[in-house]
Amino acid sequence: MSVPVSSPTPSTLSTVEILSQGMVINVGPQHPSTHGVLRLILTLDGEQIVACEPVIGYLHRGLEKMMERRPYRHNIPFTDRLDYLAALSNNLAICQCTERLGGVEVPERAQYIRVLLMELQRIASHLVFLGTFGTDLGATTMFLYAFREREMVLDLLEECTGARLTYNWVRVGGVPDDLPEGFGQKVQDFVKIFRQRIGEYDMLLTRNRIFRSRTQGIGVLPKETALAYGCSGPVARASGIAYDIRKVAPYEVYDRVEFDVPVLESGDVWARYLVRMEELRQSLRIIEQVLQDMPEGPCRPNCPRYSSLQLVSLTRVWKARVAS
Repeated sequence: MSVPVSSPTPSTLSTVEILSQGMVINVGPQHPSTHGVLRLILTLDGEQIVACEPVIGYLHRGLEKMMERRPYRHNIPFTDRLDYLAALSNNLAICQCTERLGGVEVPERAQYIRVLLMELQRIASHLVFLGTFGTDLGATTMFLYAFREREMVLDLLEECTGARLTYNWVRVGGVPDDLPEGFGQKVQDFVKIFRQRIGEYDMLLTRNRIFRSRTQGIGVLPKETALAYGCSGPVARASGIAYDIRKVAPYEVYDRVEFDVPVLESGDVWARYLVRMEELRQSLRIIEQVLQDMPEGPCRPNCPRYSSLQLVSLTRVWKARVAS
């Protein structure tokens, strides 16, 4: 038996509003080999992200405890892994701590070599940012360009240190060896090439209307928030915080070279990009001055060997000095 169904008329139709709290999905935790160990809790309204809660703290390697059980010189390789894009900088940090504790004098040539390698590594690190950042925004060509120049930097670092990522090359009291023969000329050749390549980056990204529309006014980090979060480096300087430890508390020979610290006020993704681009140019300035002014002389460590007990005693003395 069939039941007749009448067609609905406008008077019988009603509008029903569907209420939803959105869909919550997890992005991550990501693998350590990606941009970093990070979990994002996203709330979606259809295809639109309406809330994002970042969750950090998924990577703890216990380096502090491991370092407690080893002589100071054995801890240098651990610092390579703290930030594999700035391994030499972390090598230098732990070596400087030990040098201050022991009152160790570093040869002048070794200080120049350290700064030279730090700035080369800064360029390599920023190029990873540029390449992956471009890929994230859809500019795959930027990734190819950036890693093309980064390979040139890694070739130089490999010739000097024997490694391309985790170098373990800085030593307490100096560096393990002098620069290879002809190394300075190879660096100068790279500087000439790279200064032109930065112009290519500007053509590809800085003057790109699509790139600008995806970065300007996006991810704004106000100065007060950046200070509260303890931001540092290009992130802080892009939010108007004029702080660079190379200027505020110069180490090695940074007080003998001239360079500018780029600072912007907008605090958005665009500003953070521009700060890093300018830092690439400033690194080239520093490298040229270091090569020009580097003196001859010894560069290897010439410092006494301290036992673990002696180092503990020195640590107590240093803490007492700081407290006073």
